[in-house]
Parts: sequence; structure tokens; C-alpha cells
Amino acid sequence: MKLKCPSKAACTTVTVAVLLVATTIFAQQLGRPTAEDATTARLVCSMISRYHINHGEIDDSVAPRLMNRFIEMLDPQKVYFLRADIDEFSRSKMQLDDQLKEGDVNFAYDVFDVYRRRFDSRIDYVHKLIDMEHDFTADEQLNTDAESLPWATTDAEVNERWRRRVKFDILNRTLDKKEKIEEVRDRLHKRYNTLLRSIHDTETSEVLEMYLSALTHCFDPHSSYMSPQTTEEFRISMQLSLDGIGAALRSEDGNTYIASVVKGGAAHKDGRLEVGDQITAVAQETGDFVDIVEMKLSKVVRLIRGDRGSKVRLQVTKADSNESVVYEMIRQKIELAESAVKGEVIETTDRLGRKAKIGVINIPSFYRDFNGAENGVENFRSTARDLQEVLVDFRRQGGVEGIIIDLRYNGGGALSEAIEVTGLFIDQGPVVQVKEPGSKVKTYSDDVKGAFNEPLIVVCNRLSASASEIFAGAIKDYGRGIVIGDMTTHGKGTVQNVIPVSSPLFPSFFKPQDRGHLKLTINQFYRVNGDSTQNLGVKSDVVLPSILDHMDIGESSLDNALAFDQIAAAEHTSLAYVNADVTSRLKKQSGERIAASEEFKKIQKQIAEYVERKNRKSIPLNAEKLREERANDEKEKDKVDDDAENAEEEKDGPVLPVTAYNDEILNVAVDYVEVLRGAVTAQR
Repeated sequence: MKLKCPSKAACTTVTVAVLLVATTIFAQQLGRPTAEDATTARLVCSMISRYHINHGEIDDSVAPRLMNRFIEMLDPQKVYFLRADIDEFSRSKMQLDDQLKEGDVNFAYDVFDVYRRRFDSRIDYVHKLIDMEHDFTADEQLNTDAESLPWATTDAEVNERWRRRVKFDILNRTLDKKEKIEEVRDRLHKRYNTLLRSIHDTETSEVLEMYLSALTHCFDPHSSYMSPQTTEEFRISMQLSLDGIGAALRSEDGNTYIASVVKGGAAHKDGRLEVGDQITAVAQETGDFVDIVEMKLSKVVRLIRGDRGSKVRLQVTKADSNESVVYEMIRQKIELAESAVKGEVIETTDRLGRKAKIGVINIPSFYRDFNGAENGVENFRSTARDLQEVLVDFRRQGGVEGIIIDLRYNGGGALSEAIEVTGLFIDQGPVVQVKEPGSKVKTYSDDVKGAFNEPLIVVCNRLSASASEIFAGAIKDYGRGIVIGDMTTHGKGTVQNVIPVSSPLFPSFFKPQDRGHLKLTINQFYRVNGDSTQNLGVKSDVVLPSILDHMDIGESSLDNALAFDQIAAAEHTSLAYVNADVTSRLKKQSGERIAASEEFKKIQKQIAEYVERKNRKSIPLNAEKLREERANDEKEKDKVDDDAENAEEEKDGPVLPVTAYNDEILNVAVDYVEVLRGAVTAQR
């Protein structure tokens, strides 16, 4: 049967479409870019320039950064490519911007082909190293600072790097006789065979995805390109805090780390998994462990998540000691009741030896039941509603002299909730400014009359982000209260939108091509005073010692993070609860207590030891030295005040458990109440 076309133009269109499909199939078999890849690349370049908040141009300034970023994605530890490879790639680097805008992505596939060949060669040698006998009495070190390493110039130099890596893997697993050498070797062989299969199973769409994501990362760390296959995985990763173990993960140099532990989730209830811990392997309730070193984060998420009630086993290298442990957890859902606003009234006389009545409120996130709100549900859940109910309950209990709002570990949530929560403490006025593409600024205000007027203390740490920073910033800008805690908040002052990369190439009787999605930064938050919350975050008025201040977990630690900037302040009236004299006095009193506290001396010592470990550029490959180093780490860990552990055990206990850190928060609150009380008395 012959195909009849309604017109010559339609026949031409069908012919072009058939040719494109045939070319695509042929190119995929060769592992080379397709015509569709070229179109996707052109569209992505156009969309970045059009929609990114900075309207970044893809030009010669971007080209070398793109090359370096793509190579770093493939070989972060510098153990595959040689210096000669990098020099050869560099010949094309200044043309990459023009090539991309024309849809030419051959560079990515050429680099990946070299990477795959180097990978095959290195892994063949690694298998030999695994079966070799290693001298664990030799005084050797494994360099852990890949950034400072030059590219190897010879195969012999790369082989030496691999010898030390494999030696450490074996030593790490056998040091405390936790595994027999035969078991370790078998496990390592499996790990590298898995990696080899993963590299050879890499699809052309994944190479394109890495390359275009390397491009978006040149503009900011939160923008990325997602292939059609990854879009669903993105949704899964966004749900990790709700399904599975209840932990947010991050990928760095091919390794998977715990970025945060979600309050109320399985990991939080278990209490053993901590921020900074590295997950090295995952197993289900039965069966072998699967090594996840250098595995894509989306695939790691797929291994960890599962049906509620099922078990997952994690092999973890502890951040504080490098000890390898195995944790078994039961997957579950986070119940809303455990993630909702909670409050309590604390009479401080017995706890501090100082008389005051302080209301303490924990806000774990800025949540809102959007469906309930849109459907007219009368009592839909929201942070602002639940917070107001707690504040009213405080007054039913006879009132409080001061209020503490605890935003530690609060990663944000709904912008509307941040505005409404702020509105409970200010009597109308602007809350946040948002810069949109094109530099247009929109101001969002609280329009509800009336507010709670008790003295306010806001507690933040380096993991208080986004909506938390909007609230804390507004409280500071209005002089409504003081902010205490870590030196500053997280510093994420941007908003990302997921936009489909699509363009109708053919008439309507063809299904539009799915080209994946762009996650682009399109908005930026600014405080009432005009300061961005981006990068620098919201600084505390009173700083308390915290190990989080020394971890690379803030926005400023990310490559290509957007810079702090300012716009014009929104017109607002200071509420004059705070001034320079007040904050100076509170800092002085807090500093004196901390200096005299034995518990804080332990905390300071713990911080100093962490910083020392963090700054180490190498790990000993001598068994006795490594064992001694770990023993010292464990000894100091045992000495450290177990406040955090006790707090974890108080699952259904007080909102502000008794710890040295929390008691100092209360002391600052009492100081603040007394300062304001004295000011009022003086005025009278």
C-alpha cells in the first residue's frame, strides 16, 4: 500500500520526519549525538539566555568553565584522564560556546569516549591491585585533596594513585577485623565490575544530560538539564524526605553524603545517621550490598526508597571517624503531626536559676495544604494557622514574657506561609521583595491588621534556608526581635522553576518531541532592607558555637553560587524592639557565660578537632597510625557532651530539651526580656 499525502508540503514533512527518526536510531547505535540532541542543545542555550534570572550569555567566558565542569563530573579524583588528554580537550575549549549554540555537542561524546577507554584500562589494573598483597606497615599517605593534585602525566603515575586508593579500601575494611580479606577482595571486585557495567551502559541521553547540566552549572549550582528519563527521577528525589529513610542526599566527587536528616523520618527516629556521613553501599532486607561509589544520585535514591514498612540496609562511613558501619532502617512516611508547629511554656527558675516565663515554638518547615486551601476546606493545615493557635494558647496560660521561634534545620517551604507567619509579629507592611527575570521587583506584604507583641527571639543555623531566611530577615529589618544561633543561615535566596524543553517541529498530527526539562533559577529573594538572602544568608545578632559553621554546607560553599547583591529598600517602619546597644549587651552577656561554661569548652574542643580533621589533606595507609588516629577520634567523641544524642531520644518530649546549647538560648531570651523590661522601667 502506498502512502498518500494530502499535499506536497505534507509529503516533504513526512519524509523529513522519517529521515530524522532513521538518523536518530543509527546515531544511538554508534553512541553519537543525534539530530534531536542538536535541537535540544540549541533550545537549552536559548532558554538559558531568555529565562535565567541573570540572562547569562553563552560566550567565550563560559566555554572554558564548561569544559572544566564536564571533565570534573567525569573524573573528580583525577584518576582516569592524563595531562595529555586534558591538553587535547583544551584545543577545542574556546569554540564550545559557538558549537553549542549551533547544536554541536560532539565534544561531549568525544570526551566521554576517551573517558570510557581510560576507565577500561584503569579498572583492569584495579582488579590486579585488589588481589595483590599490600604492606600496611609502610609509612604512606593517601592524598584526599584532589583539587590540589595535578593531572598525571604518565600511566605509571595514575597507577600509583590507584594503588593507594585500593590499599586504603582494603585497610579501611579490615582494620578492625570486621571483614576477612577474602570478603573485602570479593566486595571490591564486585564494586568495580558494577562501575564498569554502569559506564558501558551509559546512554547517549545521559551524556547529553551531563554536558548540558555542566553548562547550566556555569550560571548557578541549582540550575540543571534533566533528560526525559531523569524527570521522573527528579520527582522521586524530591520525595526522599517523605518516603524512604527521611534524609536529603548530596553527591560530591562521585560520593553520596547525608545533606540533612528530616525531622520525624526513619533516619531521625533511628538517631545514628548524621549530616556529613557517606553512604557507600545499599542493600535490601536480604541480598548483597550494592556499592554506590560513583553511582548517579538518582540511582542511589532508587535503591534507598521503597514501600513503607520494608527494610533497607546502608553501609556508612562516619564523618567524624571514617569508621565503616552498617545501619538497618525501616522505610516510612513522615507523619504531618511530627512535622507541625509545636510549642511549650518554660518556667526558667528551676532550669536556669533565673525567673522568667518563655514561650518556645519549633517550626520545622513552612508547610501549607494548597489543595485544602483551593478547595475551600475550612481547617486546612498551614504553618501560620498552627502557629497562631500556639500563640493564642500561650495567652490562655496567662501569657509569656518572651517568645522563641526555633527555625534550626528548617529548609523552607511555601512563600505565602513565610509572609503570613511574619504578619503575626508585625502590624502590616512589606515582608519580602522578589526580583523576577527582566529585573522587575515585586513586593509581598502582610495586609492583616494586628500582631502579637511579645519580645521575639529567632533561632537559626546553617541549615535554615529559603522561607526561614525570609522570616528571620524580616524580623531583623523591622527591629522586631533578635536572631541567634550559627554565624549565618544557609544563604539560598533563589527560586527554581522546572520548564519543559519542547518545540513543535512538525505539524499538529505529530506528537511533540519530549526533550526533557530545564530546572532554572528565575527569581531571587530580597529582604525589606534591600539585602539579598542569597549567598551570605541572614547573620545572627548573637552567635553561639556550632560545628555546622565549619562544615561546607552553606550556599557560599557551592561552585558558581550567585553572589550577594542589593536593591532599594522597601518602605517600612522600625518597631524599635532592638538597637545596637541591646545587641551589644546580649552578645557580651552570652559570651561571658560561654567562656565560663565547661560544657561549651567541650563543644569548642569538638569543633577544633573537627576542623583539624577537615583540613587534613591525606589519610595514613599505615595500619597502626590509622588505628591510633581512629582511637583518638573515638575517645574524644565519647568525651563530648551527649546533648545532641539526648535530644534525639526526646522524640515526644519537650520542644526545647535540656542541653547546654538550648539553655544558652533560654539565657539569651531572659537577658533580652530583662533588657526590654529595664528600658520600659527607665522610660516610666
